Amino acid sequence: MAKYLLLKHYRRTSGPENVPGTDLPIDQWAPEDVDAHVRFMQDWAEQMRERGEFVDAQALAPEGTFVRYDGEGRPPVTDGPFAEAKELIAGWMVIDVDTPERAHEAAASLSAAPGPGGRPIHEWIEVRPFLGEPPVVTE
Repeated sequence: MAKYLLLKHYRRTSGPENVPGTDLPIDQWAPEDVDAHVRFMQDWAEQMRERGEFVDAQALAPEGTFVRYDGEGRPPVTDGPFAEAKELIAGWMVIDVDTPERAHEAAASLSAAPGPGGRPIHEWIEVRPFLGEPPVVTE
């Protein structure tokens, strides 16, 4: 088994152009559509849990700040208070599956989450494998 991080990004245009509503950010959806979307995510996680493949999931607030070190005794450098929307992560799931193909299959099923009017939003999901043991350097 290998762990994978599934990243959900805030992207204004996610699905195919011919699918109405896939270009609307979630804060512009009807409340019942938001509820259906959240319910889908909860059901998806439960199905993954039943398969023994679910590890964890969290939704993230859209606010955020990039921070970096700027030298000894200096305050941190920040870029913000907000990054561009395309750079923000809406949430993440961690799954533990046997193959990269299974990780892609799981991500594709997550991408079918409903949006406005209950239509799948065809959301892009970034799939990132966890790094295993760090490489050992020998000379």
